[in-house]
Amino acid sequence: MIRALSVIGHGTNLLKHYIEHYQGYVDEIYLVVYESDLHQQLAEEVRGIIQQHPNVRIAKVIFDRIFDWEKVTQLYNYIKKEHPDDWWVIADIDELHLYPEDDLEQLIIDCKSNNWDIVRGGFIDRIGPDGTFPEIQSNTTLWKQFPNGGFFRYPMSEACPNKICVVKGYVEISNGQHYAKILNHTTWRWQGWNHPLIAPTPSHTVQVHHFKWDITSIERMRNIASINQPYAYSEEYRKMYKEVSKTRRQIDLDNPEFMFEKGLVKPEYRKYKQWNKLIKKIITI
Repeated sequence: MIRALSVIGHGTNLLKHYIEHYQGYVDEIYLVVYESDLHQQLAEEVRGIIQQHPNVRIAKVIFDRIFDWEKVTQLYNYIKKEHPDDWWVIADIDELHLYPEDDLEQLIIDCKSNNWDIVRGGFIDRIGPDGTFPEIQSNTTLWKQFPNGGFFRYPMSEACPNKICVVKGYVEISNGQHYAKILNHTTWRWQGWNHPLIAPTPSHTVQVHHFKWDITSIERMRNIASINQPYAYSEEYRKMYKEVSKTRRQIDLDNPEFMFEKGLVKPEYRKYKQWNKLIKKIITI
């Protein structure tokens, strides 16, 4: 059994796209609905969207303080452990994975054959036409709405670009879903990428296409920064908001540091030509 799991505290405008993408890869999709003072009717919204999808279920509904990313990771770990020997795709609601050869099943077969229990990956940040933050539409694929892929979030805010993408349920993941914890050690840099339980890079590495940067993300950055709490990673969001404000809410597609490639309008793993170069950079962060 292969399950996708996401904790959704906002972004119901992304849920339809999320379901359509992962239904092609997994048997079931589990959602944890994280309600807060800002989103008090979120579970009702989610139920309305998923009612036509029998393989999508709400695994848990909670109400807690807004933007507590540490709590989000606790929820991922809690739900996964219900099926510790099954495989889980871990993806936030704004993250669409692309797998080598577009074949998650083969990736997992390789993991079973080699006793790998963890597959890691890294961000490819997506942005709208001309570097703009678009308003998400339901009837057009995210790939077309965000046709430009690159690597701008880390240079702008120092946000970690590493991700845990596919794991056995027993594996504990760290805050932000960035690393795994094995025998009380976080799989960071030299402790992680060569660990025998982790599939090797770049041959078995997942591209995490990050559709975070729609028009609503700008106000969200400001709100998270204003909380001014470590659990919300407020400082990281404050840096990002300041940088976006400087550029008048537009990302420079011609900045070589951002490694942009344009016209990525289909979900194709090999389309982003700089992937091997980028993932080698990401694993050093």
